[in-house]
Amino acid sequence: MKPGPFLKHGAEALLALCLGGMVVCVLGNVVLRYGFNSGINATEELSRLLFVWMVFLGATAAYPLGQHMAFTSLVGALRDKPALFATATLAIRLLVLLACVLLGRGAWQQVVVGMDSNSVVLGYPVALLPLPALLCSLAIGLMVLIEIVQRTPLDLGHQAEME
Repeated sequence: MKPGPFLKHGAEALLALCLGGMVVCVLGNVVLRYGFNSGINATEELSRLLFVWMVFLGATAAYPLGQHMAFTSLVGALRDKPALFATATLAIRLLVLLACVLLGRGAWQQVVVGMDSNSVVLGYPVALLPLPALLCSLAIGLMVLIEIVQRTPLDLGHQAEME
């Protein structure tokens, strides 16, 4: 399941904006602290928020491209046995789905807790910090479900790295 060019470029643009915002916040604060003996407190909160969003946006964008870390040694050995390979593929996808459920459940609990709290300096709802984890778990979980229903073969595209 490959994303369309609009989604891929949109995710890359959001990642670039997050990274650019973090660089401006951190570099600006470093220059102000060491050069002028002052700083902007809001840059620490903003860079933390942007970092969390960047991590989960990147994880979501990497999944359909097969760019997550994969240990294919065992499954690669089953390639010659189609029934075992299909069973292993299903087991792997079910484990990924379980991880998404656990992440989503925990993130949802944190979103609910954070709805009534605001950050100290910027005043944004604290629920914005765990929200990308919830969205990431929903997106990857949906992609995994689609792969299970469509019986998409497991991508073993890491041949150069296999031992």
